[in-house]
Parts: sequence; C-alpha cells; structure tokens
Amino acid sequence: MASLNKVYLMGNLTRDPELRYTPSGTAVASFGIAVNRTWTGQNSEKKEEVCFVDINAFGRRAEVINEYFSKGNPIFIEGRLQFNQWETKDGQKRSVLRVVAENFQFIGSGSAKGGGGDTGTFHDHDTGEGNQQSGDLDDLSGEEIPF
Repeated sequence: MASLNKVYLMGNLTRDPELRYTPSGTAVASFGIAVNRTWTGQNSEKKEEVCFVDINAFGRRAEVINEYFSKGNPIFIEGRLQFNQWETKDGQKRSVLRVVAENFQFIGSGSAKGGGGDTGTFHDHDTGEGNQQSGDLDDLSGEEIPF
C-alpha cells in the first residue's frame, strides 16, 4: 500500500525559535505557528478557529529560521508529520505530533528579523532522516543570503 506524509502550512510564529544543538553538532530549531481558518456559518455568521502547530527544523535550515524569524512573523512550511512517544520518570506515557520542516518560505516583505526584503524560498536537500542536510545556503553568511 502506498503512503504519503506531506504537510503544507502557512501561519505566524507564536514564539521566537529556540535553537539548540544535538551532541553530534546538528542544529535544531523548535518553534510554533498559528494557522487560522475562517468560514461563514449559519445565519451568515463569520467564524474563525486557530490551530497551533509545533515545528522542528534541522541543520542549516534551523539556523536560518533562528536568524531571520521571530514571534509574529509569517512563514510557509513544507514538511512531514513526526509522532514521538515516551514514558516519564513517574511512568506516565506521553506523545506528541510535530511537523518536521523540510523547506520553508519567507512571506511578506521586510517582516523577518534581520531586515529581510522580498519573499524568498529556502530549499534544502534532506537525507530523509531530518538530521543531516546540506543546502543551497550552507556556505553563505547572514549578509549574503539573497532575501
């Protein structure tokens, strides 16, 4: 049976990205976004709901997101779902469903921290594991990034 795990989301960051590094030196950025949905209900009543999504980005992608995005900035994410389960020290079972960002795009003009400019897309060539990437922006300093 064929399967597909692909997610496309556009929303605003709900908090500043948190950058950390794994013991092997891979950058990991964790952040959340809010995705709004509006519709017209019965009696022409306008309704809105918000979905809050936790997102992880790895490698150079994580470093770029940490450098150029902050709370409130709009972002377009292309990624995949990742489900993690664990047991706490007191024996309680926990789980979380997150999105692993595989690509992202700046939305809007000049809204990202660091100045920004026009919209831009970051394409990274993923190994499939989400922890060893090399992308188009690997060798660029922050001032050389073209968006």
